[in-house]
Amino acid sequence: MGKINAIITGIGGYVPDYILNNEELSRMVDTNDEWIMARVGIKERRILTEEGLGTSYMARKAAKQLIQKTGVDPDTIDALIVTTTTPDYKFPSTASIVIGKLGLKNAFAFDFEAACCGFLYSLDVAASMIQSGRYKRIVVIGADKMSSLVDYTDRATCVLFGDGAAAVLLEATEEENIGYQNSFLRTDGIGLPFLHMKAGGSVCPTSQFTVDHRLHYLYQEGRTVFRYAVTDMSNDVMKVMEANNLTADDVKWVVPHEANLRIIEAVTKRAGLPMDKVAVNIDHYGNTSAATIPLALWDYESQLNKGDNIIFTAFGAGFVHGASFYKWAYDGAKAVTKK
Repeated sequence: MGKINAIITGIGGYVPDYILNNEELSRMVDTNDEWIMARVGIKERRILTEEGLGTSYMARKAAKQLIQKTGVDPDTIDALIVTTTTPDYKFPSTASIVIGKLGLKNAFAFDFEAACCGFLYSLDVAASMIQSGRYKRIVVIGADKMSSLVDYTDRATCVLFGDGAAAVLLEATEEENIGYQNSFLRTDGIGLPFLHMKAGGSVCPTSQFTVDHRLHYLYQEGRTVFRYAVTDMSNDVMKVMEANNLTADDVKWVVPHEANLRIIEAVTKRAGLPMDKVAVNIDHYGNTSAATIPLALWDYESQLNKGDNIIFTAFGAGFVHGASFYKWAYDGAKAVTKK
């Protein structure tokens, strides 16, 4: 038996129907389209508005599309990972809800939380599980209902976030020089003061005081987060390129966390990579946290070809950050795309 590699063999995605554009936001808070586009490059974002629906709903829709597109037998799936910062409940896990709705009979499931780096980190974990030889098929889902954390009276943050989910099927192969190659992942542990939600955890449980003082919304010091994100993501990309002897010409695509168009532009410029090699969809989805990278793959699938050198990179609360090198395993234009 040869070396086992982990390859992505399909992508499914889901975004809610409701579109919250900049014009509507400008009627909710003191902002306008010009201000938003100049600072973050977001034109619109999708919002899950239906009452009683959470992250598991979007994750399940993405996974169902993935299973339909790939034709994989659900009973052959060994594990399912949902990476999210917005779980349906504190417990049980969102992954357990998704797996129950999908009816997977032979898989175990768990949640993975690494903020906006969730998909990057969980893909590394799932690839290692495949490479161990113990598992053959794993579904990895990035999903977040960020609107559930957003204060729509805070113009600095409410313009940034949207809701969505996307899923990939990771499978084992003995084909050489394909699939997941390696990563550079780091957690600094210095980001708590700059990006967090103040209440709702064990340090500050929910109370009448926390509700009255609006402590259950996302808090961010934008300038600090921007600076660290640009520095860390660009350095991580360059480290991965150096470790794999890659030049800018060798890289076909960079798939970054879609946090802010100015961050993406600054990262790729520092790394010496042109923007025409960067997968960007932040203009119509906004920042969907753990869902941004797989949603970009979903949008760009038809442009991905077997053997393409791809670099993933992300940055999130904590601070967590990193980059991964991946060699694409199939011609995306041949995949049946049903959105």
